[in-house]
Amino acid sequence: MNFKQCDKGVCASKGFTAAGIHCGVRKNKDKKDLALIYCDVLCDAAAMYTQNKVAGAPIIVTKKHLEGKKAQAVIANSGNANTCNADGEQNAQLMSDSCAKVMGISPKHVIVASTGVIGQPLNMPPILDGMAPLKDALSENGSEDAANAIMTTDTKLKEIALEFKIGGKTCHVGGIAKGSGMIHPNMATMLCFLTTDVSIDGDLLQKALKEVVDVTFNMVSVDGDTSTNDMVSIMASGLAENQRITECGEDYEIFKTALYEMLLYLSRAIAKDGEGATKLLECKVEGADDLMTARKIAKSVITSSLFKAAMFGKDANWGRILCAIGYTDAQFDITKVAVSLKSEFGEVDVCKNGAGVDFSEEKALEVLQSDEITIHINMNSGNYDATAWGCDLTYDYVKINGDYRT
Repeated sequence: MNFKQCDKGVCASKGFTAAGIHCGVRKNKDKKDLALIYCDVLCDAAAMYTQNKVAGAPIIVTKKHLEGKKAQAVIANSGNANTCNADGEQNAQLMSDSCAKVMGISPKHVIVASTGVIGQPLNMPPILDGMAPLKDALSENGSEDAANAIMTTDTKLKEIALEFKIGGKTCHVGGIAKGSGMIHPNMATMLCFLTTDVSIDGDLLQKALKEVVDVTFNMVSVDGDTSTNDMVSIMASGLAENQRITECGEDYEIFKTALYEMLLYLSRAIAKDGEGATKLLECKVEGADDLMTARKIAKSVITSSLFKAAMFGKDANWGRILCAIGYTDAQFDITKVAVSLKSEFGEVDVCKNGAGVDFSEEKALEVLQSDEITIHINMNSGNYDATAWGCDLTYDYVKINGDYRT
């Protein structure tokens, strides 16, 4: 399949515009804090949310709005998560209502999201006053501004768009995301807003989103903390005018693959931009007895604080990998396991048959100099594989989170 990366992020899909402004939720006037994504037509829509039992008020409101599987706009703020507030749901609905009024659409067709500090009342006047300027700022080139407006501790903008063909029609998928800390399966402290101009049934859109999120965003961990506000949503305008996808088949698979390529890119970007991170860690597990075992092992390794710290220190402490494999909630034969570490500087085998092997510490140090490291684990027991992404654990992670609120 031919997927070509293109410009304009969420605005690459036909019918979509976006904007991001500073309205005043955040004290720093140099940081945008209010984002809007809008479509000229009513879209099929789908979403997935955090599995934390403490869910942000915007998630509660958005779930209600998407019961009809339709949406036309996304409104999101950064700087305050609007979570654990007595008036949180009321304010999330007010955000939605205000956006809908300005845009001339139904409130039930608005996806609302917030990210930032938990447990502090959301200052609504700046948001309400910002709606009209936000509408005025809407542009086909507004994806980058919207992406900036949802960032918190992120250091890098996360945006992508792909172009591809379905039934001879040129189609697009586009996305922006934020995420740096409080990242742990399933889903993370991340917001991700996706657009497409593919015409696809709402139930199939939800099915594709879940299948892809399960092997991308749900396989990312930065620090072991599952957020309260994470959400990924997608709106499909249908303006590519492909024959509507109403069943699983070739067209559905093309769309799902495009979605996978986009979320794979964003998953790696989130992991690499983990708070204080200096390295992207990719754990590839193969040869497992079943898929769930492969996924659990991959997640276990990239979540291990001891292993993550070792990677920061460029220490090939493979025992920590075996330890993380060993406490995974799954059944397997550890005496069959092999482990190697790989980067653009080479590869070194560190374990075979569940035991250490002689290897050059100098070569291992060279491999671990890279800012992208692959941990390859072969369970030698079956035909299932899985990949998870994380980052190293550094001094800066503690510095960033030691005074995040104050």
